[in-house]
Amino acid sequence: MVTTSCNRKNKVFLDEGNGAVGVSRIDPTDWYVGLKDPSLQLMVYGPGIRDAEVYVDGAEVDSVVRLDSPNYLFIYLNLQGVKAGELPIAFCRPGSDDKTIIRYQLREREKAGDERVGFDCSDVLYMLMPDRFAQSPDHPSGIQGLNAYTENRDEPSLRHGGDLEGIRSHLSYFNELGVTALWFTPVLENNSPDDGTASTYHGYATTDYYRVDPRFGTNEQYRQLIDDAHSHGLKVVMDMIFNHCGFEHPWVSDRPSKDWLNVSEWLEGHERRTPNGSVQTASGYLQTSYKLTPVLDPYASEVDRRETVDGWFVPSMPDLNHQNPHVMTYLIQNSIWWIETAGIDGIRMDTYPYADESGMARWMKRLDDEYPNFNVVGETWVTEPAYTAAWQKNSRLTPRNSYLKTVMDFSFFDKLAKAKNEETDGWFDGYNRLYNNFVYDYLYEDPSHVMAFIDNHDTDRFLGTIQDKDEATAATAVAKLKQALALLLTAPRIPQLYYGTEILMDGTKEITDGNVRKDFPGGFPGDTHNCFTAAGRTEAQQDMFMWLSRLLHWRQGNEAVIRGYTTQFCPLNGVYVMARRLHRNTVITVINGTSQAATFDVSRYAELLDTETTATSLTATDIPTGNTYDLSQDIPLYPRQALVLELE
Repeated sequence: MVTTSCNRKNKVFLDEGNGAVGVSRIDPTDWYVGLKDPSLQLMVYGPGIRDAEVYVDGAEVDSVVRLDSPNYLFIYLNLQGVKAGELPIAFCRPGSDDKTIIRYQLREREKAGDERVGFDCSDVLYMLMPDRFAQSPDHPSGIQGLNAYTENRDEPSLRHGGDLEGIRSHLSYFNELGVTALWFTPVLENNSPDDGTASTYHGYATTDYYRVDPRFGTNEQYRQLIDDAHSHGLKVVMDMIFNHCGFEHPWVSDRPSKDWLNVSEWLEGHERRTPNGSVQTASGYLQTSYKLTPVLDPYASEVDRRETVDGWFVPSMPDLNHQNPHVMTYLIQNSIWWIETAGIDGIRMDTYPYADESGMARWMKRLDDEYPNFNVVGETWVTEPAYTAAWQKNSRLTPRNSYLKTVMDFSFFDKLAKAKNEETDGWFDGYNRLYNNFVYDYLYEDPSHVMAFIDNHDTDRFLGTIQDKDEATAATAVAKLKQALALLLTAPRIPQLYYGTEILMDGTKEITDGNVRKDFPGGFPGDTHNCFTAAGRTEAQQDMFMWLSRLLHWRQGNEAVIRGYTTQFCPLNGVYVMARRLHRNTVITVINGTSQAATFDVSRYAELLDTETTATSLTATDIPTGNTYDLSQDIPLYPRQALVLELE
């Protein structure tokens, strides 16, 4: 690596230049003035660009960095006091007057960083996969310039053809349902070729960090979707992946430096794509162990830690080296660029602990300084609360601050997946597991910044498979789903739903992930059922939709659920109770965690009742059904019943 300082020499800008130096691309594609950190890294790509001399008219050049590849040049600028407009940058061949002048665009920000407010516990996130949700009438049948791909809805692991305009056409549906934020799986370009049966329809193999995948739409359509979502009162969360990129990213075939990727020596001098599109590994390839515990384990061996962090997620997703400061700066700037350019309201970071801990903390600190009211949630897939809590910002459990505000509650997901198939006893099974999940909230610096879910794109759907079950079995499964949702939406958490839950979509990963990522009925041409409308839903689907919708609309702005303090009771006689209270507003969630009839013993929970009112005058309404209950007497519960009682 060679770093040189450059002084501005206005003489090189006397004419437009003859284009002798090839500049194929500059990332970021444009930038913004007025950020708290005025530094800007420009990654310039072009044949032989590394050795070019650089002159900038209008901003201070801190340094020019030349790495291993002859085709990359890194320019570090200081934009302190620089105004929006064109920033001329000249590239000259050494010892020659031949030059290329690029007029780089600097833009005004739409709003100050502290005005960008992210999602929080007042929201309910609705997660969907753009490829599987809805297709617009103008969806292209094929796009020139991309590697070979097929859209075939009969193949669960190929692309199905959903797009951003398809989502935009259904924004009113989300309002009808009652969610307040949308989380799309990644929308950036995934230009990996299909191999006939598999593809990167899921979006987790980025090949261009500054371009929406053209099969989904354009950058402008992404911005339009976000603007329209905002006009519908919906926030938008962007899914990002820093741990790895796609195999077709230019960084793989032409690495800026030898250490740009982790453990990439096995790539050198070999063609790793086979004719069917798969990636072949060679000696020296390091696969991640998928075991995240070594990252925080105080006794972890070096080999275990290295396998987790430096090993590749899969051979087709190269692992980025975040200890290389230029890599991390590139990724940090990319997240800022999307916040400023598209107006996103939050970020979900994929595979968070697989990335370098210090590099990610640097990223989060930069975002927190620039956008103090923004929010990022990190995927931290370990089912122990102590592990998850250690990743949260300002955690007392570790000496290193992650600055990550929100973590995902995989403990809640894991314990609920077990509890639904158990009878709640007096000690450990059933909803005792959920009670014990919340017992450990004292480990979190801020339990209100923990995101809970019952399923997502990487898990079996909560219902499993019910389509081929008998009526009684299916009804029991739906009752268990309502219990899970009742707790999810009233617990002290940021709740996240998975698309289609509201219409009883089912599926398991037993054969392929695609079976838990099915198309939303009615989102595609030729669909026989349109579940975006009440008329297109079955009776069971409509019942589920309305039950959930009533609960979601009631939750909006409900301060007792959003801000209230929490009281939970040890499960007794199979019944688990959690209450949320603020001032004189009380919400009580009651779950019969057994397959037998049970009783809500009002006297046991008397502390939840308003002491200034006699119990004989207290009534409560079950929000999802509208049924009222007299709290002067015990409430009988049918098997697997859930109540969300609001005291009147």
